[in-house]
Amino acid sequence: MKGVILAGGTGTRLHPMTRITNKHLLPVYDKPMIYYPIETLVNAGIEDIMVVTGGNHAGEFLRLLGDGGTFGLKHLSYAYQERAGGIAEALGLAKNFIDGDRFVVMLGDNILEYSIAPYVENFERQERGARVLLKEMSNPAHLRHLGVPIIENGRILYVREKPSNPPSQYAVIGVYMYDEDVFEIVETLTPSGRGELEITDVNNAYIDRGDMEYDVISGFWGDAGESIDVYYEVIDYVRANGVNKKAARKADPAGVA
Repeated sequence: MKGVILAGGTGTRLHPMTRITNKHLLPVYDKPMIYYPIETLVNAGIEDIMVVTGGNHAGEFLRLLGDGGTFGLKHLSYAYQERAGGIAEALGLAKNFIDGDRFVVMLGDNILEYSIAPYVENFERQERGARVLLKEMSNPAHLRHLGVPIIENGRILYVREKPSNPPSQYAVIGVYMYDEDVFEIVETLTPSGRGELEITDVNNAYIDRGDMEYDVISGFWGDAGESIDVYYEVIDYVRANGVNKKAARKADPAGVA
């Protein structure tokens, strides 16, 4: 199992701090933000990771992370996204690195309280396809800024991006698991109204095939790049509680027919 961390983008929601650096290099409590997704993947048993980044500060990732040895990685690779073309486009840059393996994709600004190891194990037992992680949210207003699944009889029927009327209480968080078919799907996508290739379109393609499963995570989840306010909320949580902790209980597979 390999891992891909997507750490590109322009970081406009964290301006003015991101005018001088990539948002994933900003501190979250006592570490650079990019450390947290690396530790999440390493704690799930993944030792071969690619970081996809872009912009004027890409070289700083190499200076900061080196070959990944300090994290216990066997290999740490890098890819450069020349423009902000969307999450799915950035994912496509990892095709040669993945080389037919299954892999876990994580957005570089996502920070979780508990290990994702049980969910990765569920994916390893899955015959084929994709798996997404969901988080139950109490605030419908927050869901309007996220991807929200329609769930029926334990299956995801569709994911709606930023719905004005959220069809469920669950958000698709920035951790995705795919087989090698994902790259064929990415090649069929057309840009959205934002001019980007959307990860929601990738997930809906797997749903259409009947090859999408899911797990609902417990504990804290924060998108440190969502806004300035959320960035500081994440810092406060990490300082007070810590993150990337061993899962409190073994995850039961969800969304399996």
